[in-house]
Amino acid sequence: MSGAAGALGLRPPLRRPRVRWRIFLFLFAFGLIAYFQARSVPTAAVQMMPQLGLSQVELGDLEVAFLVGYTLLQFPGGLIGQRLGGRRTFVLISLLAFAAALATPLLPLLLGGAALLAGLLAAQFVLGAAQGPIFPVSAGIFEAWFTSDKWALVQGVQSMGLQLGAALAAPLIAVLMSQFGWQRALVWTALPVLAVILWWGLYARNTPAEHPRVSAVELAELDAAAAAAAAAAGRVTLARVAALLATRDLPLLTLSYVCMNYLFYLIANWCLVYLVQERHFDIVEGGFLAAAPPLAAALGAGAGGYLASLLGRRLGVRRGLRLVPLVSLPAAGLLLYVAVDATNAYLAVVALAACYFCVEMNEGPYWAAGMHLGGADAMAATGLLNTGGNLGGILATPIVARLSAAHAWRSVFLIGTTLAFVSAAAWLLIDPQRRRAAPP
Repeated sequence: MSGAAGALGLRPPLRRPRVRWRIFLFLFAFGLIAYFQARSVPTAAVQMMPQLGLSQVELGDLEVAFLVGYTLLQFPGGLIGQRLGGRRTFVLISLLAFAAALATPLLPLLLGGAALLAGLLAAQFVLGAAQGPIFPVSAGIFEAWFTSDKWALVQGVQSMGLQLGAALAAPLIAVLMSQFGWQRALVWTALPVLAVILWWGLYARNTPAEHPRVSAVELAELDAAAAAAAAAAGRVTLARVAALLATRDLPLLTLSYVCMNYLFYLIANWCLVYLVQERHFDIVEGGFLAAAPPLAAALGAGAGGYLASLLGRRLGVRRGLRLVPLVSLPAAGLLLYVAVDATNAYLAVVALAACYFCVEMNEGPYWAAGMHLGGADAMAATGLLNTGGNLGGILATPIVARLSAAHAWRSVFLIGTTLAFVSAAAWLLIDPQRRRAAPP
């Protein structure tokens, strides 16, 4: 307490939270909402299938439609974000995602038969496409609002929100379905999103310099280079995009992310099926046990982001970012092997949760490395990165589906173990600070 304040018996004024952390909370919320929306239909499927006459294969088609839309709009979404700015882009894509999420429960009121299935497929494709730009655009916003030593941290903690959204969807939708049916459950959980979109549109700005509530002190804390990069981001050109691919680092980082995401999609989408089909849990117990991996993944994402940020400050960007994947990815591969080989079914659940924890430790390092490589084009660079990451899901889905249908789960998991080691090995050749050639 200062002398003057102490003499008067007054407390010093409370330090006002930095605006950048409020901006971060919005992006955390958008990520949580996106994963909640993505998991809502698979959760509601238990009532949707008998009521709408959908088969399990058609339900799988809905998931593929979402994933294809999501993957296709990663890179274009990053380019759109650089053109329009993060503030406007989030308003547009969030409203589009809201409309697509609302269409799913409302379409059965208007359509039936083949027309209904086509409408549901279109709604899921649009939902995926609308969500595609979220994380590349978030990367550009993080670049503008945070110093580079915090990039891994904010990326990792945002990924916590994704897994919390995934974990929240199943119990909340299930409870609402049991009382009011799947259509009302999906409608009521979609509506609060509008308040977040409106608040973001009114409060957010593309850069700290544009925000009326950012103090001179906060501006002085931020990287001048980041502000310059944010200002230059809108002028993206084909030559700059080509320069992103001219060095080996971004393609290698993307290839590594493809391999890692085989494990991600294996656990995220097939855990419940594995526990019921291979470990012989009933659907209720299996459902509760299947919530353990995403909760562990949320903790892993936050821990990995914090650790990578800390190591980056102490060891430098290259060594600090790659140390986490070099340790955690092989650990994830070994845990996957433990899960499939465990004689005790509960031990298999623990191993899967620990594996998912290790996998998600790497979100912060991957995305921070993409931001370093992208520079002013961080949205485009991370859009390319996440295109590859979701290709891992598109490749994994038919592999896992066909092998698991033949009860060849051991092969499913051993492929994941192999890819985890390949993913880690690629980091030995990646330098996030390697300078790309200047575009003409």
